[in-house]
Amino acid sequence: MHLVVNKSKHGKKIYQSILLRQSYRENGKVKKRTIANLSKCKEEEIEAIRLALKYKDNLACLINAKEDIEIEQGLSVGAVYVLYEIAKRLGIVSALGKSEEGKLALWQVISRTLRVGSRLSSTRLAREHAAIEILKIEKGFSENDLYANLKWLTRNQEKIEKKLLKKRRGEKELKLFLYDVTSSYLEGEHNFFGEYGYNRDKKKGKKQIVVGLLCDSEGYPVSVEVYKGNTNDLKTFLPQVKKLKERYGFKEVIFVGDRGIIKNPQIEKLPSEFRYITAISKEEIRRLMKEKVIAVGIFDDKLTEIEYEGVRYVVRRNPEREAELRYKREEKLKYLEDKVKKKNEYLLGHPRAKVEVALRYLRGIAKKLNIDKWVEILNKERECYIKIDEEKLKKIKELDGCYVLKSDLSREYSKEMIHEKYKSLGLVEQAFRDCKSTLELRPIYVRTEESTRAHVFVAMLSYILLKYLEEKWSEVDMTVSEGLESLSKICSQLIKVKGKKCCNKIPKQVGERKKLLSLLNIKLPDVLPVRKVEVVTMKKLKRKQN
Repeated sequence: MHLVVNKSKHGKKIYQSILLRQSYRENGKVKKRTIANLSKCKEEEIEAIRLALKYKDNLACLINAKEDIEIEQGLSVGAVYVLYEIAKRLGIVSALGKSEEGKLALWQVISRTLRVGSRLSSTRLAREHAAIEILKIEKGFSENDLYANLKWLTRNQEKIEKKLLKKRRGEKELKLFLYDVTSSYLEGEHNFFGEYGYNRDKKKGKKQIVVGLLCDSEGYPVSVEVYKGNTNDLKTFLPQVKKLKERYGFKEVIFVGDRGIIKNPQIEKLPSEFRYITAISKEEIRRLMKEKVIAVGIFDDKLTEIEYEGVRYVVRRNPEREAELRYKREEKLKYLEDKVKKKNEYLLGHPRAKVEVALRYLRGIAKKLNIDKWVEILNKERECYIKIDEEKLKKIKELDGCYVLKSDLSREYSKEMIHEKYKSLGLVEQAFRDCKSTLELRPIYVRTEESTRAHVFVAMLSYILLKYLEEKWSEVDMTVSEGLESLSKICSQLIKVKGKKCCNKIPKQVGERKKLLSLLNIKLPDVLPVRKVEVVTMKKLKRKQN
C-alpha cells in the first residue's frame, strides 16, 4: 500500500486529493485500487500513516520507548468534559451554536458552574482546564474577548431561549409555568439597572437590580429578565404573559406566582385562555372573613375549598408553620424582656440618664422585631416595662399558619393539584438561591445594560447544569460542588514523542469518580488533541509588597 497525491486545476482553483492505494497483479498485469480517500484527514494523521507504511515491517525501530517517549501531567479534563456533555444533552450547546462566539459563551457558562468569578477568573480557569480541546475553540482568547462576548449573548438571548424551550418541550405540551422575582445588590454606583429599592439581601445603602425568572413545572429556567432596581414586582408579571403568548406562541397557560406578583389588576389583564394560581395576603383573608366567605373554623391541616364569585379558594392551616410562628414570637418577646431588664439596671445605676432615650431605644427594638403592633413599652418612676395588648395578639394568633390559595382553574383540576402546583414555587426560590449564592449572581460588578443582562443569563444557563447534576447525583453523599471538584482532579497525561507533543491520554477511572461518571452515563474519551492556541490574560495580578 502507498499514498498518492492527486492535484487538479479548475479555473484558478487547485484541488488536491490524497488516496490510500494498493498495487496488485491480475492475469500478469499490475493494477491499482483505492482503499480509502484520506483527503479530509489532518496533516499529522496523513504523516503518521505515511511513516507507518514506510516502516511497516519493523515499527519498533521508529522510537525507543525509554528515550523517545515522555509523559507529563496535562490539563484538568473530567469536570469540563462532563459539563460539556450535559450541555449537549440539555440542548445548550446547539442553542449557543458552533460559532466561536457560541463556544466562548459556552465556556462562560461552564466556567461559572466550576468556579464563580469574573471574566478574568474565567480566562485563568481555561489555562488549567482542557476548555480549548473539549469545546474545540479554534482561536485563543483573553478576558477582553469574554467581556465582548457578553454583548453577543444579550443580542442572541431571545433566540437561545427559544431553542432551549423547544428542546424542553419535545413531545410534551407545556402548560404550567412558575414565576418569581428577586433582587440582587450591586458593587458601585454606575450600573445601567442600578436603583435603590426593596432590598431582599438586606444590604443597606447599596443599589440593586431586579430579576424575574420564568420556569417550567419542573423548575427548569425558561427565560430570565432584568429590570431597574426600583421596579415593583407587580409590573414584571404582564411582560411574562406577553412573552409566552407572542414570542413563544402559547395559547393556553397556567401561571403560578406568589401573592406579591399576581393581584386583581394583573388578573384582569390576562388573556382569556390564560389561568392563574396564587395566594392572597392576610389582609385579603380578613376581608373575606368580614364578608363571611371564610370562617376561622374551616382552617384545618386538611385542604378545604370554597368558591365565591367564580373564583376558587383553597384553604389550609399548616400546624408546623403555626408552631414555628408562636415559638418565634415567644423568643422575640424574651429577647425584648432581656433588653428591658438591662436598660432598667442601667437607669438605676445612672441617675442622670434620660428615660425618654431608653424608651426610644426599646421601642426601636420592638419595631425591628416586628412585634410593636401588640407590644407597648411604658415606664413608671424611671422603670421601663412591657405591656401586651392581648386583644391584638389574639387577632394575630388567629391566622397563625393559615393561608389561602386563589385560582380560576376549572373543576377538572382538583384542589390538591392547585395546592401542589403552588407549593412548586419553591423550585423557583431554590433557583434564585443557587443563582445568587452558588453561582455568584451577587455581588454584580458589570455596568452596561448588555453586560448585566448577559451576566444574569449566564447564571441562568449555569443553573440548568447545576440542577441536572443535583438530580443525577442525588444518591451520592456529596454536594454538586464537591462532585465537580472531584472530577476536576481527573487530569490528562501529555504524551511527547522525541520532544514533540503527540496527544493527551486520559487515564481510566476507578472508585468515586467512576461512580459519578456512571450515574451520568458519560464515558471519558481515551485521548484529546494537543492545544494549538493559547489563552492569555491582559491584566496581571497585583502582588503585595513586603
